[in-house]
Amino acid sequence: MEIVVERLKQLREGATLSQMKLGGLNGVNQSNLARYENGKAVPPLKLLLWYADYFDVSMDYIFGRTDKPQGRLYDFNPKITADSEQLRQFIEMCFDPDSIVSEKMKSTLMEMFLKEGAGE
Repeated sequence: MEIVVERLKQLREGATLSQMKLGGLNGVNQSNLARYENGKAVPPLKLLLWYADYFDVSMDYIFGRTDKPQGRLYDFNPKITADSEQLRQFIEMCFDPDSIVSEKMKSTLMEMFLKEGAGE
């Protein structure tokens, strides 16, 4: 919990806010903020989420899981296959079924998604 205490204080001081001023912004009284920053009390999750939103940092940063304020970056690469029902439905939804070019455009779009999904 020590890192959380440090990060809360660093965030507040980095924005040149007093505990009183910060308390006015988040509805927590100054004495409670002082106890959180001194490690005498555990800040509630709702307050930690407020800090993350207000200072535009991640919870990973507040909890010391990373030193990057924006947090960890996860590389999400879903597997896209030719038989992906969700992809087919999405593509169908994007085009007017009465259009002459719709079939060719749907086919091209499906090929593009499949190439991207294969990492080409």
